Amino acid sequence: MFNKTFAGKRVFMTGHSGFKGSWLALWLTLLGAEVHGYSLDPPSVPNMFELIGLRHDLASTHADIRDFEALRRAMGVFSPDLVIHMAAQPLVRRSYAEPVETFTTNVIGTVNVMEAVRHTESVRAVVNVTSDKSYLNLGTGVAFRESDPMGGDDPYSASKGCAELAAQSWNASFFQNAGPSLVSVRAGNVVGGGDFGQDRLLPDMVRAFSRGEPVRIRSPKAVRPWQFVLEPLSGYLVLAKALLEGRREFVGGWNFGPRNADAQTVGQVVTGFVERWGDGAQCAMDAGDHPHEAATLRLDCTKAAEQLGWIPRTDVNMALDWSVEWYRAWHTDPACLRALTEEHISRFEAL
Repeated sequence: MFNKTFAGKRVFMTGHSGFKGSWLALWLTLLGAEVHGYSLDPPSVPNMFELIGLRHDLASTHADIRDFEALRRAMGVFSPDLVIHMAAQPLVRRSYAEPVETFTTNVIGTVNVMEAVRHTESVRAVVNVTSDKSYLNLGTGVAFRESDPMGGDDPYSASKGCAELAAQSWNASFFQNAGPSLVSVRAGNVVGGGDFGQDRLLPDMVRAFSRGEPVRIRSPKAVRPWQFVLEPLSGYLVLAKALLEGRREFVGGWNFGPRNADAQTVGQVVTGFVERWGDGAQCAMDAGDHPHEAATLRLDCTKAAEQLGWIPRTDVNMALDWSVEWYRAWHTDPACLRALTEEHISRFEAL
């Protein structure tokens, strides 16, 4: 897919031990990149990073993204060509319980990455990963375009909007002329094997079904842009490739989401997963009080299609098929997970 662009490239990743980070770190190593990760310890037990043995494939600095001196030192010593910033507090519900940590991690962490890049002469390109929730959501149900304003009512969404503004500021103030090329990327709800996060739909189902319990669903009518995890990651790499080739016209914000038909309700995705899981899996409504979350999120990805030639290769049904396959393997033969994850990458590349 990438014409050996990443072979021999030095890639500094924050958040490499998380769910999306583990998938991307593995993919980059398979593409021949030398990856150095910077993150806290993996966010859950179990976790994908350790299950697929990534610890043996790359060097890691285990430190907080809010520790600027540690971050600057690690980046400077490694002297990367490309920086991919994925470290975050990624959960809406957790942001209500820990708003200060959410803002300091997502906003000050992003500022620290941008400033560390500014002091690292080797960096040629930066991919700043935020979220579809960084857009100001007025509840209209209209798909967000890259030109729409940033915003957010809950602490997570607001922090991601602030992170976008911080990155834009560093780009305009320090990078625009002779500095590295910077893009911000916004993806929808990614699914795939290896996610064990709290308050995420597929991991919640896997945990419940593994205990022989029904999964409890909060908002079955909420609409989200569901996509297989490699979809947005492929978009990040397409952009990174272009930036490393000197295509500064691509600097700015980008959406990577599914086709319109795959923006489905939570209830539809739960039904599809339950059917594939079998073994008497069931769901039930959680009637408790819950913090506010947006009813509808959609992304308009016309820009990526027209300017990058990027379009989704999978649909939500394939995403659920591959996810169930991965989690089933975790139950029956964990030793095969590395090979299966690599196989999923190969399947995706061949589509």
